[in-house]
Amino acid sequence: MLDASRIAALLSPFADVSDELADQLSVYLHLLLRWNARMNLTSVRDPEEIVTRHFGESLFAARVLRDAGAFNSSVGRPTLSDIGSGAGVPGIPIKLAEPEIHLTLIESQNKKATFLREVIRTLGLTGAGVFCGRAETRTQKSSVVILRAVENFEETLPIAAGLVEPPGMIGLLIGANQVATAQSVLSPTWRLSDPLSIPTSRERVILVGEVT
Repeated sequence: MLDASRIAALLSPFADVSDELADQLSVYLHLLLRWNARMNLTSVRDPEEIVTRHFGESLFAARVLRDAGAFNSSVGRPTLSDIGSGAGVPGIPIKLAEPEIHLTLIESQNKKATFLREVIRTLGLTGAGVFCGRAETRTQKSSVVILRAVENFEETLPIAAGLVEPPGMIGLLIGANQVATAQSVLSPTWRLSDPLSIPTSRERVILVGEVT
């Protein structure tokens, strides 16, 4: 099993990871691996690959969103909704990196929602909860909505955008070949950043949109 120091080293291309954050991610990783042996939370089985592909991408997104002002608390506590959360990424690593946000993990599958509640309980996260249902049935909006690895991206994106409380932001962790689709769906209402390449990835990017 990976220890915290190895996790921190693996994540160095994506973000600066404190000892406390590395310890929390180690607990999360071990819980994810244990549950993944019984149910399909992620198709990635190698622990180091989980750290780089899932945790790394999530922490890079946290950094980009923070730099864009998404977690500015001057207008109240930032709220983040993670749509189709699955194994809890990117929402849980972002919450660990930005503990002041209030996190809602949106997951329609009961078994996965149960896992997410167990992660929140085990890590002792406050200001975090699970909405077990489809995103289109949720009425409460958030200041930031994030989307990663969802099916039917073109259909889900307008639903995600509709859950952003203006002025707010949307973060899209997508393939470079999905950028044109995102631009088509969100323009001209949203002001979109240039896509930023995810470290160590050839085709993964983050796209940030802002609505006023």
